[in-house]
Amino acid sequence: MTDAFDPARVEADVRRWLERAVIGLNLCPFAKAVYARNQVRIVVSDASTERALLEQLGEEMALLRDTPAGQVDTTLLVHPQVLGDFLDFNDFLDDADALVEALDLDGVLQVASFHPHYQFAGTEPDDAVNLTNHAPYPILHLLREDSVDRAVAAYPEPDSIIERNVATMQELGSEGFGKLLSDEA
Repeated sequence: MTDAFDPARVEADVRRWLERAVIGLNLCPFAKAVYARNQVRIVVSDASTERALLEQLGEEMALLRDTPAGQVDTTLLVHPQVLGDFLDFNDFLDDADALVEALDLDGVLQVASFHPHYQFAGTEPDDAVNLTNHAPYPILHLLREDSVDRAVAAYPEPDSIIERNVATMQELGSEGFGKLLSDEA
């Protein structure tokens, strides 16, 4: 996290991550089209508590529910001031999933997660597989289930995405990934 909260800087860092890693490395082959059509909503939260973040997450879920996909297909809720600890972030995902159900959006929206210290269960912190979900800040990614289903159905061999991403990150490594996201890259 940063010492001084600068929403413009946070958004610029997230856009750089999207453009260079998610799209540039083709980690998500579905991201390029919605990003190019300006259908990715990036919200930099000023929440400093989990409760405030959960309230904002509910607002963003309702906005996505009530907005046509042609206007906003997906939302990245970036929250640099809360849940910097990955274990706390991971625990919060249960609250996010419960909110999806409470708002009767199960089967409509799903929440994906990215974090600077993301670690899959059963891995070591420096395992390359974890880099696939590393982001410059903690991010809750709201996805429309219909959009995900359409994208996966149209993609040949969607099961190969994870394997390809892990291979990409193993080749790039932690240092290479850091350089990719730096201002100088």
